[in-house]
Amino acid sequence: MRALLLAFLLFAFESEVVLAQGPSSLPVSPSAPAAAAASSELADGEVRRIDREARKITLRHGEIKSLDMPPMTMVFRVTDGALLDNLKAGDRVRFAAKQVDGAYTVTKIEAVR
Repeated sequence: MRALLLAFLLFAFESEVVLAQGPSSLPVSPSAPAAAAASSELADGEVRRIDREARKITLRHGEIKSLDMPPMTMVFRVTDGALLDNLKAGDRVRFAAKQVDGAYTVTKIEAVR
């Protein structure tokens, strides 16, 4: 039992030493963090309805991590009506959204072909 405890403590100590060295000791592409951040800011969705006059879009979407929002269907404003020009109901999209003046607003959207 004493040997098992000693082995566990030795393992725990060695693990902390490796973690203390941090991820900087691992080979990573300099563009990898930027690419990962850009990819993670986009959420997946499906266009359900578009109201071009009101500059609103209804999306059925997956989790939006940047807004801590679970999957659901909801209406978003869009920052620029031109974002809606090439979209139609049923299109699969990747989009970025944020809260602007208390309203959830799509700031970027692209159709997934």
